[in-house]
Amino acid sequence: MSKRNTQQRRHQIMALLNEAGEASVEQLARKFETSEVTIRKDLTTMEGHGLLLRRHGGAIPVPRELVVEEAPSEVKRAIGRAAAGLIPDHHRIVIDYGRTTAAMIPELDHRRGLVVMTNSLHVANALRELENEPTLLMTGGTWDPHFEAFQGRVAEQVLRGYDFDQAFIGADGIDLERGTCTFNEQIGLSRVMAEVAREVVVLAESSKVGRRIPNQELPWDQVNTLVTDAGLGDGARTALERLGVRVVCAEVGTHA
Repeated sequence: MSKRNTQQRRHQIMALLNEAGEASVEQLARKFETSEVTIRKDLTTMEGHGLLLRRHGGAIPVPRELVVEEAPSEVKRAIGRAAAGLIPDHHRIVIDYGRTTAAMIPELDHRRGLVVMTNSLHVANALRELENEPTLLMTGGTWDPHFEAFQGRVAEQVLRGYDFDQAFIGADGIDLERGTCTFNEQIGLSRVMAEVAREVVVLAESSKVGRRIPNQELPWDQVNTLVTDAGLGDGARTALERLGVRVVCAEVGTHA
């Protein structure tokens, strides 16, 4: 196959992934009438260029949370402010990896006596920059370079040795029936975070409602509060509140 046809096929693979959310090597080989070896080469090359992530016999698009940003968006900052406003002094909290959860950290500068555990190197570094630096704990575990976070059984075992007042967890998608969803297949750690905290707070932009994501993370009966933005529709808010979820909608551009 010519170089031009290879480029066309890879462009079509990206379009398919963005539409469907995931695809297997077998599916792609059938669709493009080529060998699975060729498709694997395509996916390896495309992953090397940061276009997708390989996952168990296939691929997914690069999650938005992994797109490099110069700074958190206004929406993320607003959600971060609202979430930080739920944290009293001297609380013990656990914070999952993610750009939206990391947006909380600058808002914690005036909190006193916090104890914070995280699996995220980005979150840990941001906490160390605070004037009132909290007591910082890391989960340890298996390092995942795609998500820049620790995952796995060791991290889960460490978490189970603690108890927390609050857990702050992000989401790639919000399914009004199933719960929160994520591109990350290593969902065990987020679930343990929810188990060991008295209050579970999910941070997610309203644009994530209805996004097709392959992996369910937390069912709604394990979520106490959703912090999102004012773009959340009335219907979605009502549906969540009927499920017993407290909904906090942050106003973008509004500073507490």
